[in-house]
Amino acid sequence: MKNRQKNNNKFVRILLQLLLILAVIIGVNMWRSRDAASGAAPPLSAATLAGEHFDLHKQRGRPLFVHFWAEWCPICAFEQDTVEALSRDYQVITVAMSSGSDEELRAYMRDHGLGFRVINDQQGQIAAAWGVAAVPATFVIDAGGEIRFVEMGYSTRLGLTARHWLVEYF
Repeated sequence: MKNRQKNNNKFVRILLQLLLILAVIIGVNMWRSRDAASGAAPPLSAATLAGEHFDLHKQRGRPLFVHFWAEWCPICAFEQDTVEALSRDYQVITVAMSSGSDEELRAYMRDHGLGFRVINDQQGQIAAAWGVAAVPATFVIDAGGEIRFVEMGYSTRLGLTARHWLVEYF
């Protein structure tokens, strides 16, 4: 009987520690994203590197990832395979912040075997409108154009896929 109670107490203690860690992680992310856009997604209308015109307001009807990154950002480079994989399964538009000319970005994309859609934000004006001061930053927009999740810093494919699922079905 005592062993069972001891095991139950240990389980409860571990569960409480995990919940505390989760609360800290959520709190840190909320603090880091405190200046990020929320509510209705800000306008995003620009040409991509491929020459197509992208307009966020014409993308309604399905969830969308808006991912801010930079070619000079080591964490962004580490995350780019995740963004590439997501772009094959979901709607994704990326915004390259202060990363050089269109031709330099095209060369970067080609050299790294990347095919996701990119808008070049040379002056950082789009990032400023979205409240992005550091990259990477990922916004998950619902079918109605509302920002539902903001992730600042590295995000896993599983984490972003889970957020997409929550936006799509809840």
